[in-house]
Amino acid sequence: MRTYTPKGREAEALEQGNQWYVVDAEGKVLGRLATRVARVLIGKDKPQFTPHLDCGDHVVVINAAKVRLTGNKVESKLYRRHSGYPGGLKEVPIKSLLPKRADWVVREAILGMLPKNKLRARRARKLRVYLDAAGLERHVAQKPQSLAV
Repeated sequence: MRTYTPKGREAEALEQGNQWYVVDAEGKVLGRLATRVARVLIGKDKPQFTPHLDCGDHVVVINAAKVRLTGNKVESKLYRRHSGYPGGLKEVPIKSLLPKRADWVVREAILGMLPKNKLRARRARKLRVYLDAAGLERHVAQKPQSLAV
């Protein structure tokens, strides 16, 4: 028996992420929040999930500044980047990033859990992260539903 694969217009209809969800990150653990949001962006929870199609939904994360880290991560977690030149390694502790760029920290955690393939950039465009609840005002027209994390 063959596995059914949607083609043509049916595949296009699956790729249109028509649902919008809002996630309140206040008091939530960063890693657990990121895994739940990544599953929604990929579309794994949908019955019509197809691995080679982008059938995920849009997600708006609010209150990213109030996200929580467990254990000793606040003291020990580092973000590293390299310029490509000798001695060009830069290390920034999460302790200094959270007050300034908490939205970037949450976004990087979520995008790090997406599969590294050709659909990644398209899925990443369906994610919006805001420091506070005021960012939700931009998406009132999409009528986002609350997503339990």
